[in-house]
Amino acid sequence: MLIQVHSNHSIDVSQGLEDRVRASLESTLNRFDNYLTRLQVHLHDENGGKGGAQDKRCQIEARLKNHDPLSVTHKADSLELAITGATTKLGNALDHLIGKHQL
Repeated sequence: MLIQVHSNHSIDVSQGLEDRVRASLESTLNRFDNYLTRLQVHLHDENGGKGGAQDKRCQIEARLKNHDPLSVTHKADSLELAITGATTKLGNALDHLIGKHQL
């Protein structure tokens, strides 16, 4: 499965951040590897340099074989919490979708 990490101008996607995103996705979603072709991760700091509650957003779009894409979003106070929340949501959504439709 191909994992692509993108961000807006206010987040610098370092190699360390990209590695953490990949590790989180792979450890949580490895059981869906046969169903997934690509994951696109979009990281955003909605307030830029200004602070604010739950201003970090992680959106993950999963491309599945023989099915429409699936997208989840999670907002949190930190990027790590946003990534973890979105990854968990995607795992739950894939459990439901694959269990329901037996892709």
